[in-house]
Amino acid sequence: MGKFTVDSNGFYGEFGGAYIPEILYDNVETLKNTYLEVLNEPSFKEEYEGLLKDYVGRPSPLYLANRLSLKYGCKIYLKREDLNHTGSHKINNAIGQILIARRMGKTRIIAETGAGQHGVATATVCALMNMECVVYMGAVDVERQKLNVQKMEMLGATVVPVTSGNMTLKDATNEAIRDWCSNPSNTYYVIGSTVGPHPYPDMVARLQSIISEEIRKQLLEKEGRETPDYVMACVGGGSNAAGTIYHFIDEINTEIVLAEAAGKGINSGESAATIHLGKLGIIHGSKTLIMQSEDGQIEEPYSISAGLDYPGIGPMHAHLAKIGRSQVLAVTDDEAMQAAFELTKLEGIIPAIESAHALGALNKMKFKADDIVVLCLSGRGDKDMETYINYNA
Repeated sequence: MGKFTVDSNGFYGEFGGAYIPEILYDNVETLKNTYLEVLNEPSFKEEYEGLLKDYVGRPSPLYLANRLSLKYGCKIYLKREDLNHTGSHKINNAIGQILIARRMGKTRIIAETGAGQHGVATATVCALMNMECVVYMGAVDVERQKLNVQKMEMLGATVVPVTSGNMTLKDATNEAIRDWCSNPSNTYYVIGSTVGPHPYPDMVARLQSIISEEIRKQLLEKEGRETPDYVMACVGGGSNAAGTIYHFIDEINTEIVLAEAAGKGINSGESAATIHLGKLGIIHGSKTLIMQSEDGQIEEPYSISAGLDYPGIGPMHAHLAKIGRSQVLAVTDDEAMQAAFELTKLEGIIPAIESAHALGALNKMKFKADDIVVLCLSGRGDKDMETYINYNA
């Protein structure tokens, strides 16, 4: 991946690294020294690929959205991650990390979750592998994503509502890290996005890169070329985006367009547009762009989507945006919701509100008739029905 890859200290340009409490040093160091080896082991690959195929249902389809294409005057393909088992891209990463945890001899799994999709994916794989699972979730998210909480509990996980801070994803992550510090020897922390200390951002990006690997093959089949003119995805912590762009980062003719959550407007004070608003700082073990006040206090993010309201951003995305390799557009709640209703009406697909932010970015672009656009539909809208219904009420 050339100049865009992570270096041996876990940095993408000035972003990344591993800033961790001493008690976790051994865990993170062991993971750092083994993850690449494990990912390349034939036995790991065989098991991982087998589960992706027969359990998750991959490859996920690359669907030409005819009516959507007509509306925006180009060819729009949707990468259907919403059709995966558990309803989003999160399962790709959860399976990979649990296989790694098992090889490291860990018996207890912890995770954090915002929208609940990563929690459900982790709980699902823990049920499959017969492992103890504890999921930390902000109390606000527990309320707005009740269905996912019920799924996690049915799958045998313990869901711990977090009542500190503004009770969303950041606070759930803080609690998960506290738990990990208290139980370092038997516990493995499955991080759900391209955030956290090195090697997590790189490891999660590699596990999600199955998305762009499939896009290349599928596009070749459908269009006779492996590279689209544009790849688009929503970005919160950044894992579906990282997976969607991974095998296109060095393809300079493919434009990368990512959509972050502007909430009620970039300058409204109620937003999660980290790349637009963030300043350099350290959060959850890595140096990246963070929404913070003048004196360095983390500002509470806001988005109608529970999966995008994180005050930081994965270091890979901070780097790509800073060097101009990706274009990041801020999409408001209203723009995302309108785009979700539009997709539902035009294509009969109800998207997750996270993915709807990527759809909301289409309006902000100018396409040529022969442009080929691949947009990652990272999740399905089942979990968001209540929000959709209330929005229209």
